[in-house]
Amino acid sequence: MRRRLNLLTTTLMLVALMVIGCAAAQTTDTANIDVIHVSGSGSVTGTPDRAQLTFSVMTENANVKTAQSDNAVRMNTVIDALVAAGVPKDQMKTTGYSIYPVYQDPTVLNPKITTYQVTNTLQVTLKDVNQTGNVIDTAVSNGINTASSIQFMLSDEQAQALRQVALKKAVTLARADADVVAAALGVNITGVQSADISQGYTPVVYDNFQAGGATTRAAVPTPIQPGDITVTAQVAITYSIR
Repeated sequence: MRRRLNLLTTTLMLVALMVIGCAAAQTTDTANIDVIHVSGSGSVTGTPDRAQLTFSVMTENANVKTAQSDNAVRMNTVIDALVAAGVPKDQMKTTGYSIYPVYQDPTVLNPKITTYQVTNTLQVTLKDVNQTGNVIDTAVSNGINTASSIQFMLSDEQAQALRQVALKKAVTLARADADVVAAALGVNITGVQSADISQGYTPVVYDNFQAGGATTRAAVPTPIQPGDITVTAQVAITYSIR
């Protein structure tokens, strides 16, 4: 009985050593894989097909309710005029509303409030950038007195299409670099171990242009040139070599 037990113990120990040896061999094999790390960047230029305008109506009065009422009337007039000009209501949204007291002398201990400023901010998204100048003129002539920014962007569909082109360029450049390095080292590329990607673009933004408080439509339409947008993609690829 004891002899059998000793034999079983010896067998188990041999099996355990074999398992440990195999695991060590696999770890060593993995660690000994040679690699080349390369990165590539690709870019492509597109024309914006979305415009985002930010307008505000600011009213001021010694009576806060009057300032609020005047502001509401003017903003409703602006929205109705934009709808009549072809801008759907679901492409407009309020992004800010504030009531700000204006003090006679803010440096004294108990300053007196002279007036209240009420500001209502409206964001308009256009799916046709050619409408931008007309929408600005319509908004200004109907009550907007501050236009804080214009932002030209890409639709999701166009951004995705340009992104794919930029990624292909980035991968092509990365592989070309890897081929040059491999040839210089006298080795061959045998596969890809990993690939990481990143991409993005910066919208074209025009900030803080004043509407000037105009009450009538401009004699000459406002000229707006959106410019181009560059979409860039980066890849980091690890190639295995032999």
